[in-house]
Amino acid sequence: MHVGQAERLRAWVGAAVGILFTGLLSRWPHPPGGATALFVVLAQVGSLRFALFPMLVNSALLVVAGMAYNHLTGRRYPHGRPLPAPAPAAAGSRFTEADLDAAMAHYGQVLDVSRDDLQSLLRHAELAAYRRNLGELRCADIMSAEPLAVSFGTPLDEAWQLMQRRRIKALPVTDRARRVVGIVTMADFMREADLARHQGLGDRLRALVRRSGLSHSSKPEAVGQIMTRQVRVASAQRPVIELVPLFSEGGHHHIPIIDEDKRLVGIITQSDLVRALYRAVRLQAA
Repeated sequence: MHVGQAERLRAWVGAAVGILFTGLLSRWPHPPGGATALFVVLAQVGSLRFALFPMLVNSALLVVAGMAYNHLTGRRYPHGRPLPAPAPAAAGSRFTEADLDAAMAHYGQVLDVSRDDLQSLLRHAELAAYRRNLGELRCADIMSAEPLAVSFGTPLDEAWQLMQRRRIKALPVTDRARRVVGIVTMADFMREADLARHQGLGDRLRALVRRSGLSHSSKPEAVGQIMTRQVRVASAQRPVIELVPLFSEGGHHHIPIIDEDKRLVGIITQSDLVRALYRAVRLQAA
């Protein structure tokens, strides 16, 4: 090898090493960039035309193809890091954009994926995890089995004392076949005692649950006279996740659970649902 060729080779090697070192420091997520520098050295390319063609032309074609593809698929290109302050978490999400920034800073590597795509991927994974953990749960898994119930003709004082003694706020009303015909709640008692008038509420409530001892009375005497007849029930095999809107948006606090014969087998309260959600979140975090 001539002296001139050796010097030129050392210069090319030095340039290639410099390009690779610069790429490592700047964390280029594009290995072909470093491979191009090595190719120039190994092939002993000495003409600047190589930089124009194929390198410059091919790079321009790749950029144009990338822009066209992303435009057709409705994605932003090039992928830039958003500058505005992090937005609050989306409804139901467990992480914010600030949390994503902190995780990416801790990772310390450049990902060959846009930040928006990564955030969307994580939110879909989070939703899938919730559906997996909750989707397998059935009402039978979280309900309170063999709940207390009363009949249509149960006296009001018995129902009231039972609710006070067992510290419950609702009692399903069933027929002789234990099929649900209604539900009586604290709200039903308060409504009959005229909750809107605060003064003397206690006296009116005691008068309501006190038996009159008369064969005919204008005052309600039995549960069936004050119960809520339109009661929402759910089957024991119904997925728990389907009850979330009923509790969060429908205003329900107690949902009786029935079997395939429509007989009462359990009841789910807001506390039961919250407990199930907590367990699902804890399993996901673990």
